[in-house]
Amino acid sequence: MSAKHPASAAPTPPGAALMPPPARPEDETGDHLTVVVRHAGRGLDGTYKVSCHPTAGTHPDAAGACRTLDANTQWGRDTFAPVAPDSVCTLVYGGPATARVTGTWAGRPVDAAYDRGNGCEIARWDRMVPLLPDLGSPA
Repeated sequence: MSAKHPASAAPTPPGAALMPPPARPEDETGDHLTVVVRHAGRGLDGTYKVSCHPTAGTHPDAAGACRTLDANTQWGRDTFAPVAPDSVCTLVYGGPATARVTGTWAGRPVDAAYDRGNGCEIARWDRMVPLLPDLGSPA
């Protein structure tokens, strides 16, 4: 009695076993972020991907975003830390724009929310330009 092989089984091409499997998002290593911007205005809203070291992604200024992230990264300090709850902030409204940054930076998970609801939040947003869109100073 001979063994039957399924018709869909094709022989493995030589060397195929040596190739790594295709990359999956959950297998990403290094610095990679997803930025979701809302209510910032025409041409600014959207979802952007950026990877650094090496620079890649769909972000309109991935190289600038990576430079800004590197400049704002200090050992022992959360690059994406929220404004401290006891901060004294000016009552300046910077508009309805919001952003959410998720992913991995400097080997740590990131899940940070941004808005422009007061002077402290505006300054926090502006420190991340061009990772976040440049919305200028409030009128």
